[in-house]
Amino acid sequence: MQNDNLKSYLNLHLIVFIWGFTAILGALITISADALVWFRMFFAGIFIAAFLVFSKKSFKVPVKSLLKLMFVGLLIALHWIFFFKAIHVSNVSITLSVFSLGAFFASILEPLFYGRKVLWYEVFFGLIIIAGLALIMQVEINYLDGMLYALVSILLGVLFTLMNGKLIANHDPSVISFYEFVAGVVFISAYFFIQGKFTAAFFEMTVNNWILILILASVCTAYAFTASVKVMQKLTPYTVMLTTNLEPVYGIILAYFILGGKEKMSFEFYIGAIIIVITVILNGVIKHYQKSKTA
Repeated sequence: MQNDNLKSYLNLHLIVFIWGFTAILGALITISADALVWFRMFFAGIFIAAFLVFSKKSFKVPVKSLLKLMFVGLLIALHWIFFFKAIHVSNVSITLSVFSLGAFFASILEPLFYGRKVLWYEVFFGLIIIAGLALIMQVEINYLDGMLYALVSILLGVLFTLMNGKLIANHDPSVISFYEFVAGVVFISAYFFIQGKFTAAFFEMTVNNWILILILASVCTAYAFTASVKVMQKLTPYTVMLTTNLEPVYGIILAYFILGGKEKMSFEFYIGAIIIVITVILNGVIKHYQKSKTA
């Protein structure tokens, strides 16, 4: 069992690294945030559907579960729209730094979803992360709009992560991801029809955008999202959210070398990022120590 947990934890870190690269792709793709999310979920849904057919897995889910998956799909679509909007109005580093608040929100909401006691150290670590973020906000106030978009995005992210933590108990991760992506495409499509956005120009993009979108939809979405749902069979939503706080670190490092000048931040910003990393490490140490005592 411990080996399975370790394998899931290492796999989660790979997923988080891929998510860090997702932010880079979001900065490089030159279309609106809502259109980007539509293409992302559309192609990711196709890739997962092909996998389900190839592996001969059933698409069947109870109607009640389907309704829940559709609601989660809406949350995911909105989460990604706000995420890419935050990147477009600020930058990758600012957007990902705000995502560190996910652990604090999870420490408060997870006990409500799962009926367990609030753990003091989870709240404490969440507050430390807020302190690190406050340090960043003091010196990067020019990016306030991006921070607000990112804040809405991470709140939605915590909610759908908690809901998927329950859904995974009864459904295959690939099936969950498929229906959530289909739902996201349906909801965004309905909005586009109302706004009259589905024109020939909507599908006219540069070759570079098409290539980046396909990478985003396959590796960074179809694989990474499904794998992240699967690791929740072994790890708690809080551990998933706290480990996800390494996404800013991976993303900021990648952005610094790939995107260059726009991503070079102040000294205080990097101090705040280091605080986040140390918090993640301490959480892992405490959880490992507690598991050793109960083993």
